[in-house]
Amino acid sequence: MDIVGNGFLARNLRPLAERHPDTVALAAGVSWASGTSDADFAREAALLRDTAKQCAATGRRLLFFSTAATGMYGLAEGPGREDTPVTPCTPYGAHKLALEELLRDSGADHVILRLGHLVGPDQPEHQLLPTLVRHLREGAVRIHRGAARDLIDVSDVVTIVDCLLGLDLKAETVNVASGYAVPVKDIVELLRRRLGVEARYEFQDAGGQHVISIEKLRALVPQVQDMGFGPDYYRRILSDFTSAVRI
Repeated sequence: MDIVGNGFLARNLRPLAERHPDTVALAAGVSWASGTSDADFAREAALLRDTAKQCAATGRRLLFFSTAATGMYGLAEGPGREDTPVTPCTPYGAHKLALEELLRDSGADHVILRLGHLVGPDQPEHQLLPTLVRHLREGAVRIHRGAARDLIDVSDVVTIVDCLLGLDLKAETVNVASGYAVPVKDIVELLRRRLGVEARYEFQDAGGQHVISIEKLRALVPQVQDMGFGPDYYRRILSDFTSAVRI
């Protein structure tokens, strides 16, 4: 597998570099949902367009990483599913959905994975977990009442990617998440305890939550049954995450 990119997800995909030679993984896109410019969106669109054109010409499959987060499914009624129309509720969600459509219209064989919030060592500082850790250390965290996030260990994502690519899927969209929405307050409190710090919580009335359907993922990859997805899954992966954080 050729991996385009050198960021957090791309680095974690490197163990698969010798597998799936028919696939190009585009792991160089926008990963900052709340602070990305139109120029960043345009660069990702251009990269996807060029990579899809190359894949269509060579007959290779393009693996594209989209989002299953609030920006995509925040307005969904019931669990967010791959087979129902969605109305994005943020510029980031609208951007990712537009890229999905661009890819579907490109003529390239492809697989689209809509990801939950990844958790793992050495994440970029702007992503959810490092941001919360930084704010906790600074002594104050702003929490949106009612907000919840689906967390998934990046190592589990890599295992799932390996399994999905082994199925020779084409023109498929799959949610890759744990299927459980964890209240952000619970995430913050567990991090606080693990880090051994004191912090003030500042609550705001803005915020949203949604549940990501992983029914399709479970059908395609039975191995997820052994990954411990459930209400307490986040506790294990956050404990692993904080163990790798310099205190």
